[in-house]
Amino acid sequence: MKASPADQQQLLRLQSIDTRLQQLAHRLRSLPQTAELTALGERDGAVRARRAEAVGALEDARSELSRIESDVEVVEKRIARDGERLTHTSSMKDVAALESELASLRRRLSDLEDQELVVMEKVESAEAHVADVDAERADIAADVARLEGERDEAAGGLATERDGAERDRAAIAGTVPEDLLAFYEQRRVRGGGVGAALLQQRTCGGCTITLTGSDLEAVRRAAPDEVVQCPECDRILVRTDESGL
Repeated sequence: MKASPADQQQLLRLQSIDTRLQQLAHRLRSLPQTAELTALGERDGAVRARRAEAVGALEDARSELSRIESDVEVVEKRIARDGERLTHTSSMKDVAALESELASLRRRLSDLEDQELVVMEKVESAEAHVADVDAERADIAADVARLEGERDEAAGGLATERDGAERDRAAIAGTVPEDLLAFYEQRRVRGGGVGAALLQQRTCGGCTITLTGSDLEAVRRAAPDEVVQCPECDRILVRTDESGL
């Protein structure tokens, strides 16, 4: 491939910007807030699981309390009914039976009320546990909001710098012949982001291998407008006065 030395040297400017863009992309991906947000997300997931368990325990306790309250209501109605019957009967046999049943019902009511107090405490404890977990989730949400703000602020500055670099890249790329630009892009993909490197003191700036022997002689014999490549890394070698040829 042929390209003027000036066009080849434009590749070094292009490569410098591409390297800067890679660095900016890495910094955007590696913002410290990103790792902290990931950790908070994992912590929130664990807290959500704990909340589900806590809510389940609360619902069970409330269901148990509701059942006991229903039983209390039934017993209270039976006591009221038997008490009413007791006041309207004159049969000694019925009176004895009703008084026995009332005594049994009052013992049952006392037991139920004791159980009710115990379960009410369980409900209160379960509600407090859910409230504690919710407070923990609220703290996590506040930390997430703060970190997202810090991340977005930092990312905004990097994004502005990236946008400027992309404009500069477009301007420089517009001055490079299409075939040379396409070849550079091909080399850049294969070269891990580096498509062109300065040959400085007979050393490739891409792989840092120093040219010797027939490889060096081949580069020396190449015409100035010949696009040469590093025999080691295959990147475009840009020759200047610093090349030591």
